[in-house]
Amino acid sequence: MSRNRYSFRRPVSKKPAADKSAAEIVSELKKSSAPLNNYREQSLKIHGLICAKCGREFDHANRHLLTVHHKDGNHRNNPPDGSNWENLCVYCHDDEHSRGMLGDYLSGKE
Repeated sequence: MSRNRYSFRRPVSKKPAADKSAAEIVSELKKSSAPLNNYREQSLKIHGLICAKCGREFDHANRHLLTVHHKDGNHRNNPPDGSNWENLCVYCHDDEHSRGMLGDYLSGKE
């Protein structure tokens, strides 16, 4: 079973949580469990089974090691042309996200 760990749901309502009843919140949570459009599969079709950073090629057997990175960091920004995505292997994806953390640590921002 292949599961994308970066799966996010769109908010169902704009009403502030403080103004909602428990029943409304539960209802929205149930509705939001519907799957989002599968941008991972779209990105793999558009950009191919290759890591954009290290150039490693993937096939059907190991494609689960290829992830989709959102260039602008916004997981909800999923244009159909794939312009906000790049396919990265799990190692390059982890490296990409740890770079900012390392930079903040070294500059004292934490």
